[in-house]
Amino acid sequence: MKQLISDLSNLAEVFASLFAAKDVASAQTTFLKQLSLSMHANYKGKMQTLPKAGIWGFNWFNVWYTPGVSSVSTTIRDNIQSSYDLSNRGNLVAVVSDSTRVLGDGDCGVAGGLGVMEGKAMLMKYLGGCDAIALCMDSRNAEGKPQADKIIDFVKMLQPSVGAVNLEDISQPNCYRVLDELREACDIPVWHDDAQGTACVTLAGMINALKLADKKMGDVRCVLFGAGASNTTIASFLLQSGLDPSRLIIFDSKGALHPGRTDIEQNPTKYKQWALAKVSNPDRIEGMENAMQDADVLIALSTPGPDTIKPEWISRMAAKSIVFTCANPVPEIYPYDAKAAGAFIVATGRGDFPNQVNNSCGFPGILKGALLVRAAKITDNMAIAAAHSLASYAERRGISPEDILPKMDEPDVFAYEAADVAMQAIADGVAKIILSREEVFRLAKADIDATRALCHKMMDDGYISPPPYDLIEAALQFTLAKFAK
Repeated sequence: MKQLISDLSNLAEVFASLFAAKDVASAQTTFLKQLSLSMHANYKGKMQTLPKAGIWGFNWFNVWYTPGVSSVSTTIRDNIQSSYDLSNRGNLVAVVSDSTRVLGDGDCGVAGGLGVMEGKAMLMKYLGGCDAIALCMDSRNAEGKPQADKIIDFVKMLQPSVGAVNLEDISQPNCYRVLDELREACDIPVWHDDAQGTACVTLAGMINALKLADKKMGDVRCVLFGAGASNTTIASFLLQSGLDPSRLIIFDSKGALHPGRTDIEQNPTKYKQWALAKVSNPDRIEGMENAMQDADVLIALSTPGPDTIKPEWISRMAAKSIVFTCANPVPEIYPYDAKAAGAFIVATGRGDFPNQVNNSCGFPGILKGALLVRAAKITDNMAIAAAHSLASYAERRGISPEDILPKMDEPDVFAYEAADVAMQAIADGVAKIILSREEVFRLAKADIDATRALCHKMMDDGYISPPPYDLIEAALQFTLAKFAK
């Protein structure tokens, strides 16, 4: 057993042998949560800061700090753009959250998002070669209600210290206004991964799924279940990619969106949903049973399942139907049930099922590409270019109904993505530095390779200690006690 689970590489096989089929996914989730808690306690989090310049003798303190560093301060004073060359700003991302909508756990208090933000920072560094800092801020007023203005002001104030901002886990409706205002107000890229990141990777999966199903974006009937930040942005990206709005139906908690939804029209916080309601579902179809009749595509980002999406709804879909059920931690319907109901391709947000729609395939490469050309913003075109980059990467190495997207550990996927995003930034006129595609790829790959080599050397040399086996064993025993056959 120790050999099987010490590096977690055979986790799926271990759990399939230990648990009843119906419990495997839930048991694995329980195990990973329990192990995550104990490992974070063991390592006291998962990020640290280290210098990248050396100390070769006493006087190097005087070079890196006072009095020598005074010349750096005055140079930046006279030309703020030099801050990118004289500090780490040009490769530094702030991962900012007010922790009001953390994963599927909701409001976790002012510091509750730290584990997720540190996780983002870790993936940013290991996968994209970008340095990142986790910043959870208190956006609450005296009554405890989160305030969009506080987040906006916070990001504006930290802007001189970083090259980009990744917004994360901000609740509705603040997430819409925060992103829209900061994208225009800031001179650095501001990215909302829950919205733009999910939409980017979903679009990438959809491009390849449609190829395998031999269907065209402009011809398919599409149902979106859920109208939050993720699905409204997905709808926007699909429409920009050729989806016919008259063949789109979106559901929120009160029913289908359409031009007659005056309740949305009259709600100023629902402006994203109203913009979509005005152009979609012109026949004002109501009810999932009716909407799913002969639908080609279902994308669900709503209440975790497994019974949120009904098998009988999927049975009503067209031949070679495509089903993305991406709620976390449990998809709206399990893939095997969706397949049994007739789905041709099924994707979820989980790595223990085929076709994981994983934001981690998107944001490290997107932000790296934006940073390398010092983009002022990340345009929709840049995010869509990243989606096509991911889809093309997967297609080059071969795709199938069970494998439509790249995985995080595939070689060079993030360097290719960074290059494609950077080229789109230049084409969109938001880049401050003009580089060739080959230059961006080379720079991104060098940073990514160096980061991974350093991480593995630290592990090999013991500066990062191996995970204690007893903690893994304890998490497994905890899970066995809860889900034993």
